[in-house]
Amino acid sequence: MTATPTGPRARVRVTGPRTGRRRPTTVAAEIDARTELGAVYMRSLVRSQLRLAVGVVLVLAATLGAVPLAFTLAPSLGHVELLGVPVAWLVLGVLAYPFLVGLAIAYVRRAERNEAAFRDLLDAREPR
Repeated sequence: MTATPTGPRARVRVTGPRTGRRRPTTVAAEIDARTELGAVYMRSLVRSQLRLAVGVVLVLAATLGAVPLAFTLAPSLGHVELLGVPVAWLVLGVLAYPFLVGLAIAYVRRAERNEAAFRDLLDAREPR
């Protein structure tokens, strides 16, 4: 060490560049850390699930919602009977429930498919 007019210089140890905070290395870590990239991935999943839910509600409204409308627009349908039971009762009391169960099963399968596609997207983005 050489002396300067103000005294000896202090030693400085250089160990590496200062990086501050380390960035997450995986997409899942990006999501957990709530970074901008993680937010983009989560928005894409939420958007696809919302699109699915809106589609299911529209199908439900167009089918079961149309039944009361049909009986209102054509009042003579309210007097039609099948096997001694009014058609309105058969449609709303019997046929509606299997339709709702089928719609629910289709919704769950599609939602699981959306989540599997999201998982596949995350797995494809993971560093090897």
